[in-house]
Amino acid sequence: MRYFTAFAHALGATLLLLTAAGASAQQAYPNKPIRFITPYSPGGTTTIIARLVGLKMTESWGQQVIVDNRPGGNTIIGTDALAKSPPDGYTIILASSIHVLAPLLVKAPYDPIKDFAPVATICNAELVLVVNPSLQVNNLKEFIAYAKTKPGELNYATPVAGGSQHIASEMLNLEAGIKTQHIPYKGAAPALVDLLGGQVQFYFSTTVTAMSYIKSARLKPLAITGAKRLPTLPDVPTFAESGLAGFENVGPFYGILAPAGTPKPIIDKMSAEVAKYLTQADFLEKLANQGMAPYTSTPEQYAALMKADIVRYSKIIKAANIRFE
Repeated sequence: MRYFTAFAHALGATLLLLTAAGASAQQAYPNKPIRFITPYSPGGTTTIIARLVGLKMTESWGQQVIVDNRPGGNTIIGTDALAKSPPDGYTIILASSIHVLAPLLVKAPYDPIKDFAPVATICNAELVLVVNPSLQVNNLKEFIAYAKTKPGELNYATPVAGGSQHIASEMLNLEAGIKTQHIPYKGAAPALVDLLGGQVQFYFSTTVTAMSYIKSARLKPLAITGAKRLPTLPDVPTFAESGLAGFENVGPFYGILAPAGTPKPIIDKMSAEVAKYLTQADFLEKLANQGMAPYTSTPEQYAALMKADIVRYSKIIKAANIRFE
């Protein structure tokens, strides 16, 4: 009995030491460079956002944040790299709305919910429905009425099949009771070229991409997603104002995910750090230059958002029979 008691005491002391060591390691986080995966090619909005956040983290924590572009498979390659990384807070990813969309459209080697730990959302953007001016419509109501007279004849562009712009376009088909054809492109630039040329008739564009064309009257804006009008497009009504509800949370958003099992103190520390950036004028100005608005959430709110999006997107994908092309 005496030996058992001594063993129990020794075991208890060891566990206390291990727990203290683990807590100390988490308190010291980060004590080495952080890899920040972006599952897209270099040069786009995601890379810019990742670098903005990474620079702030480096300044605040004194550890280098290395942006690692891992494109391919409609974000699946980079996301799978995160899922297979150690859950220690030293590998994170800049995820977008496609994080939950991609596995609904193609088999992925991970579960978008179970294999990841949400940290925080960072920013979101609204989409503006733009048409070629040759289309003799001036508002959403007129566009829907026109589309109903030409079922299957109007084409819409997307920069990628299965993305938020594809979802928004099919939502328009479903909610408005119209039928239009999807023409996928490899990026926004070629999609806009064909829209300007009249090969496609409408497009859900990010505001920053479409702004110069709208100001020069080369594209005509009809409605904007979101709950309220944008200061940069004050004369463009929301979809709800135009008589079509349900487009309040359609635009793309970006957030940070870590591998599942990452210690909660690390998740919470990183989440609080990101929330701090979203109150800083210089950071907000740089987001605005990319057409983005701050979008703050806790890890729990981010998790709930992803689960709700899976339910919502699953219904749209099934109804519209959306496939990766």
